Amino acid sequence: MPEITMVEAIRLAMKEEMERDESVMVIGEDVGMYGGAFRATEGLYQQFGPNRVVDTPISESAIVGVALGLAIMGFRPVAEIQFADFISCGFDQIVNQTATLRYRTAGDMFAPMVIRAPSAAGVHGGLYHSQSPEGWFAHTPGVKVIVPSSAYDAKGLLKAAIRDDDPVIFFEPKYLYRRAKDDVPEDDYVIPIGKANVLQEGDDVSLITYGSMVHHCRSALEKLEAEDLSIELIDLRSIMPLDKETIYASVKKTNRVVLAYEDHKTLGIGAEIAALLSEELFEYLDTPIVRVAAPDTPVPYSPPLEEFYLPKEEDIVKAVHKVIEY
Repeated sequence: MPEITMVEAIRLAMKEEMERDESVMVIGEDVGMYGGAFRATEGLYQQFGPNRVVDTPISESAIVGVALGLAIMGFRPVAEIQFADFISCGFDQIVNQTATLRYRTAGDMFAPMVIRAPSAAGVHGGLYHSQSPEGWFAHTPGVKVIVPSSAYDAKGLLKAAIRDDDPVIFFEPKYLYRRAKDDVPEDDYVIPIGKANVLQEGDDVSLITYGSMVHHCRSALEKLEAEDLSIELIDLRSIMPLDKETIYASVKKTNRVVLAYEDHKTLGIGAEIAALLSEELFEYLDTPIVRVAAPDTPVPYSPPLEEFYLPKEEDIVKAVHKVIEY
């Protein structure tokens, strides 16, 4: 069981699925001989050839539209959007065409396709290369949305996404591409979509998060445990569908909730979870729900400003203290 990085795990998932199923193919900008902007597709062109690893023009709308056409014709395309920020250029194809296909054909047609997109900040990419757009699509019926936090999860979730018969948007925190390393099995495995991961059990506070924020939460836990606080850490893995069962079970036990996510605070995933808990579990809440998230501004380019902008370990610690001391 070798230790590999997240980007290596993503590449391995695509390679194994392409070996397993000849209908799986990869399309996107520079995914061929160049191996992708982050080298996620490196070596696939050489192994599978130009008919299964296809370079496209710089047109996100075309990339998604072609992927949808391939899916309708029986393929399982994995379409790479070079940066998640530019997924907005393919918004119509995703929201109005791909997401609605099964609904508007009464189930006669479906779209087994994956859209991969490096997302989020932390690499000084500025406002055009640092956004976290998962909330846009979590609001869209008909698509599933995944954000992995580890190499192990990235491989298992991507394989599950490729095998799914409905469209999946797979946001990859690029900050973790070469920072997140795991012992990843060489054997075939999948992680079910819509199943959260309880990384640490606890009794005092439910700390709910996903993506790169999982690692900031882990760092915060080291300080909180020194204060004899028992924190339950939940990695959502899937943004849509949400694993409500795991979330609800945790909150019924701890009665306190902190939500940590890198997206903008207003109308982010944390806002939806807070609303669900207020509607469904209000009687179990001993304190107000606290969100730790990015401010409602574009992501700064300046490294010091970006560091100031992003939610940090100390913000999580303060939020936990707030619900404990309420």
